[in-house]
Parts: sequence; C-alpha cells; structure tokens
Amino acid sequence: MNQKANESRKVETLRWRDAGLEMIDQRVLPARFEYLRYGTADEVAQGIRTMVVRGAPAIGCAAAYGVALQAITLRQASRHDFDVGLEMAFTVLAESRPTAVNLFWALARMRRVWQASQQYSVAEIADILLREAHEISAEDVRINRAMGAFGAALLKDGDRVLTHCNAGALATAGHGTALGVIRSAVESGKRISVIADETRPFLQGARLTAWEMVQENIPVTLITDNMAGHLMSQGEVDAVIVGTDRVAANGDVANKIGTYMVAVLARRHGIPFYVACPLSTIDLSVSDGGAIPIEERAAQEVTGFRDCQWAAQGVQVRNPAFDVTPAELVTALITEKGVVRTPNRQNIANLLGS
Repeated sequence: MNQKANESRKVETLRWRDAGLEMIDQRVLPARFEYLRYGTADEVAQGIRTMVVRGAPAIGCAAAYGVALQAITLRQASRHDFDVGLEMAFTVLAESRPTAVNLFWALARMRRVWQASQQYSVAEIADILLREAHEISAEDVRINRAMGAFGAALLKDGDRVLTHCNAGALATAGHGTALGVIRSAVESGKRISVIADETRPFLQGARLTAWEMVQENIPVTLITDNMAGHLMSQGEVDAVIVGTDRVAANGDVANKIGTYMVAVLARRHGIPFYVACPLSTIDLSVSDGGAIPIEERAAQEVTGFRDCQWAAQGVQVRNPAFDVTPAELVTALITEKGVVRTPNRQNIANLLGS
C-alpha cells in the first residue's frame, strides 16, 4: 500500500505510524516521494532486499522494526508460537542483504533484549522490543549528529567536497553520516559545496544525494563517476567524504562500488579521503577487507533502467554492489567518539576501548 507524502526539508527515512512501519520508497526518488507501509518481518526483509531502504544505518533500523513488527503480530500467541515466529523473523531479516554489518548488529541487539525479557509475558515482550527499535532509531540520529560535529571541524570554509553514493538522511534514521558532516558544517556557518558522483548502476548519487542537497539549498554539482579524476586534477575538489557499510578490524572499508577508485584518485592528488562511520559499522570479527562479503546484484541494474535497455542482449555482466578500500588510503575515520587518523588495527582497538 502506497501512501503519498509531501516533500520536506527534514527527511524521515523510516517512521512509525498507526502501529506500522513506513519507509520512503527510495527506488522512485526523485520522480516521486512516497512511503510504503510494512506490517511484518517478511515485508521489511523484502523492502531491504529490493532497496526500498538502503544505507547501512537505515537497514539496521529497519531490521529492528522488522523484529518488533513480528513480535506485535504474535502478541496473542502462545509462548512456543511466539518464540518460533520470532526466530523466523531473525532468519529472514538476516538473509536480506549480506554486506551491511549494521543489519546484523541491530538484530543481535534485538535478540539480546528478547533474551533478557523472558520473565515477561509475550505481549509485554512485544512492547519491549518495539521500544528498543524506537531507541535504535533515535540513537542513530544522535550518533549522526555527533559524527557531524567531529567531521565539520575537518572542513574549511569554502571547501568543495566530493561524495560517492548516498550517505545522507536517506541512508540513516536522520541527518546522515557523510552528508551529516556536510550538514553540520553548513549549520556552523561554513560555505560548503558538494560534488556528487552519480554512482552507477543504481544512481544513488544522482537520485538521492543530489535530491537531499537540493531540498536543503546546499550547492551541489552532479558528475558521472568517471569525471572525478578530471575534477581532482583541475584542483576542483578539496576533500572526499563517504559513508561505509562495514569497516574491518584493520581499517579496511567496504562501501558502494566505485569508492576504491575515488580513494586511489584522492591519494594521487593529495586530497584527504574521510570515511564517516558509526561504531556499529566497525566489525572486529573481520580481520581485513578480504573477508567482507561482497553482494552481487542483478545484471538488469547494469544493462538498462526500467523499460530502457542500452546493453546488447546476451552480454555477460558483473554487478558487485560494493568494493573494499584499503586502510592505507583512508585519511581518517569520523565516528561518534571522535576522529581516528591513520586508521589501523591498534588505533581502532584504542577507539573502541576508550
């Protein structure tokens, strides 16, 4: 069921309305702005899988609400049926997308809350899980604000900032990670302009980042992905800021396909390359970027768009959705606890232990 919504300067990527989850359908932006409504874990998992919602923090929030929705639908069930149904919810949500670690972080957090609430009735547990999902969403906005403040200090008045993919309010519960840094810098009075890579093949930069910046009257220029090196060589880029879906223990960063290319170009031209990431995106169980699973998506995303086919019929296609940028190319990680320069195993461990 589609629900139209007025465009607003304050983007609510996910919202709880009338005992259900509503999420902006990011597949149809910027042509249309509308919410889709979800009532079960299966529906939320499908929304994640088909990229109605995308961006690691937003996926985590959606998964938390998916668990809560399942619990609510089972609030009149027996304890056995409740437990079986909730386990099914955890399974289907965990299988929705493999790369974004926030998905698994949020599910693990919801599972801990469930396990710690066994003394309560089924109906009470459902209420507890919903409150936790609300807290995860609110906490994400607080974290993004903290990251924004730390990151804004790295930018100078007048900086031209290149970003790849969309790490804005649409990729989070609000404010954004990479775009949150830019928003915070603008709010502090700095004149910041954005250069948005279009981000083939799903065009998150062209459709989403550009849309967010236009809504807020932050100057933005759209370029194709293969123009970034030229602009850097002409001295037209002062900094690069991207988000991430997972950071390995050694500081390697998985982000939207094409990020590695941008990082190499930034190093070649002496431009700082910053990664805005909540601590929940750091995965100490993964030693380095080579162990991060890389999602491969449908060939149709590369060969055409909707009813328009531009590639030759029968051509073989590769469509990895992410790539890994080695830590040595990352100038700093911007987190809610501060900025980690020269990210490596020891510096990341020190951050998480502080």
